[in-house]
Amino acid sequence: MIVNEFIQQYESTIRLSVFLGVFSLMALWEVFAPRKQLVIGRGSRWLTNWALVVIDSVAVRILVPVLAVAWAEQVALKGWGLFNLIAMPGWLEFILAIIVLDMLIYWQHVASHYIPLLWHIHKVHHADRDIDVTTGARFHPIEIVVSMFFKLFCILVLGPAAIAVFVFEVLLNASAMFNHSNIKLPKNLDTQIRKVIVTPDMHRVHHSVIEHETNSNYGFFLSIWDRLFKSYIDQPSAGHDEMIIGLKSLQSSEPSNLWWTIKAPFLSVAQQTQASTVSGVSRASTISEEE
Repeated sequence: MIVNEFIQQYESTIRLSVFLGVFSLMALWEVFAPRKQLVIGRGSRWLTNWALVVIDSVAVRILVPVLAVAWAEQVALKGWGLFNLIAMPGWLEFILAIIVLDMLIYWQHVASHYIPLLWHIHKVHHADRDIDVTTGARFHPIEIVVSMFFKLFCILVLGPAAIAVFVFEVLLNASAMFNHSNIKLPKNLDTQIRKVIVTPDMHRVHHSVIEHETNSNYGFFLSIWDRLFKSYIDQPSAGHDEMIIGLKSLQSSEPSNLWWTIKAPFLSVAQQTQASTVSGVSRASTISEEE
C-alpha cells in the first residue's frame, strides 16, 4: 500500500525526470560521438518526431480510459491475473513480471511487422531516414493507442504488481531512447552489453532498408528474445557507416513532414512515393517494404 501511494504521488515526476535525463544524455552523446552521419539531420525531423510525442500523449489521455499503473492497481484489488492466483515471494513476482512483459512487447513488435494492418501503422516509425534518440518516440498515434490497450490486456491476464508495471514502463521508455540513439559505443563494450540488453548497434540493424534485416532484432529492452526466437542479426550487411536507414520506397524528405506522417498509414505505396526525393533522386521505384 505504501509503495502504491508513493507511485501515485511521484509517478509523473519520476517518469519525466528519467525521460529528460536519458534524452539529454543521449542527445549530447550524439553530438560529441555520433555513430553514423545523419542524412536528413535534425531540423524538420525533430519537429515532426516531437510533435508526434505531443499528439500521442493527447490521444492516449482521450481514448484510453485508464493507464497501465492505475489499471494494475485495479486488477490487484480484484484479484485478477495469474500472479494473483499463484503464491510467490514479492521479489520473484517483480522480476518475472518485468521479464514476461518484455517478452510480450517483443511479440507485439513482431506482430506489427507481419500483420499487414499493423504494419501500415508501424511503418511510420520505420520511415524515419535517420535513427537517433527521437526515433525512439516516433510512433503514429493509432499505434500508441493500440499498444496501450494491448498492455492493459497483458496486465489483466498477468496481474503484475503496480510497482513492477511502473518500473517496466520506465525501463521500456529509457531503453527505447537508448537503443535508438546515434551513439558510438566501443565494440567490446557493445558486445558485452548486448548479452543482456539491446544496444544501439544491435537495434540499428532493425531500421535497415534490407527486408530480412528490418525483420530482425525486435527487442526493446532485453536482448534474449531475439536470440531465443531466432530473429537476431549481429551486424548490418553493409556495415553501420554505409547502411541505409528507413524504408526502401520512402527515401525522401516526406517522412520528416508531420502531415505526411499522420496520413501515411492511410496511403497506398504509390501515393506515398509521389513526391520528389531529396537531392533530386527519382522515386519512381515503388519497391514495397511489404515485399
